[in-house]
Amino acid sequence: MLQITKKKLLLISALTCGFFQFISTVNASVLPNNKTASAPEQLQSNLPSDVVPELAEKGPFNVGVRTISITNPDQFDPTTQSTKDRELTLEVWYPSVVDANSAKTSYENITRSGVNFTIQADAFRDATVVPSSNGDKFPLVVISHGYTGYRTLMYYLAEHLASHGYIVAAIDHTDSTNAEIDMINSPYAGFFSTLINRSRDQQFTLNYLTSTPNFASTAIDNTEAGLIGYSMGGYGAINTVGGCYNFNSASASTFTGIKDPKQLQKVVTLLNSCAGGQYENIEVDPRWQAVIAMAPWGGQHKLFSPEALSTINTPILYVAGDLDDVSGYDGIKSLYKQTGSKDKYLLTYKNARHNIAPHPAPKVAKISELDIGHYYEGAWDSTVLNNNNKHFTLAMMDCYLKQQLDKCTYLDLSSNSNQVTIDGKIPKPWQGFDHRYSVGMGWHKNQ
Repeated sequence: MLQITKKKLLLISALTCGFFQFISTVNASVLPNNKTASAPEQLQSNLPSDVVPELAEKGPFNVGVRTISITNPDQFDPTTQSTKDRELTLEVWYPSVVDANSAKTSYENITRSGVNFTIQADAFRDATVVPSSNGDKFPLVVISHGYTGYRTLMYYLAEHLASHGYIVAAIDHTDSTNAEIDMINSPYAGFFSTLINRSRDQQFTLNYLTSTPNFASTAIDNTEAGLIGYSMGGYGAINTVGGCYNFNSASASTFTGIKDPKQLQKVVTLLNSCAGGQYENIEVDPRWQAVIAMAPWGGQHKLFSPEALSTINTPILYVAGDLDDVSGYDGIKSLYKQTGSKDKYLLTYKNARHNIAPHPAPKVAKISELDIGHYYEGAWDSTVLNNNNKHFTLAMMDCYLKQQLDKCTYLDLSSNSNQVTIDGKIPKPWQGFDHRYSVGMGWHKNQ
């Protein structure tokens, strides 16, 4: 298990204390949150099973959900240039026991412009965890949002996995949420913190939930875990499984605003950590057994060491839009190609940009481009994207965490989903999709 030691903290402090001069947007301001939230809004459309991929169907378990706070002590804070406790909020979903009088809960969120909204959940707040039987426990999956975001941005994936027998923990990444960042006046306020902390937060969440007594301790399988990261969450996830960062002076200056050469050298050394904040004798936590990197950022700027990428051996699925104008499709493809895992895949949504992972836009987000631009895809319906993501996520996790070999066949696909007629014959649809409804996707796999 990875730990951030006092020795490493002293190293970080020595590298940084007294050397950083931040651009004016570094100090993130908490947005005023005084607008009345609406009634819970149902964002997920019910569709006939014939048009929904097979593994997107809900599982046999009722889903419970609980909010918990955890503290990673003595972490370097780039704003104060000192160490302090780093507070994280988690939303945890799990298979639950529900009585007949229970009512489903909701999720409170805020848009990038500071407008509150409420989502109807398909989960029961603080329900009892299903007790493990015959020693069987549930694998843990960690979900990591982008910049900016919030812990329930991919709630549909969390609920889906929990209904199929997983415990899922989604992180509110401090300094990187909609509620903290003023996207109009200081849009990059938390970006330096995000660069430093994404992988650290992911690893600490796994460590905490598997080693610290908590409400689900007796039900969590401590031996295997999965990781799902979107955008900056994907940037962190690749690092977490061994894709060490490879910042140089130019890239460090671009993304921190620091220009002085002496300061930049300190910053480069700070940023180039690996696998949850390690700097030497790097060891990837062997419990990470499956990773999904959705629209991961960083590849287009060559922020990962090619040598480190080549040593990754964790099964990994990259998911991307071929018109991604935030993370860059060519950058994502380069990450896929350089990744050394013998079990690696790339799912491409044709004519999609960056918003391939979030839940559908709530009504209040449809007023401004700043808000709807966090969710909207011009050529894709968000419900279709969500259902496809549920299908492939369950296939990955069941294949590599639960070793259900029949689910691995859902990852053994042809390169084109469109059933294009060849010599007068229409090929079968991708496994798990009905005829005519596996369209608009491409697939690469390690040969």
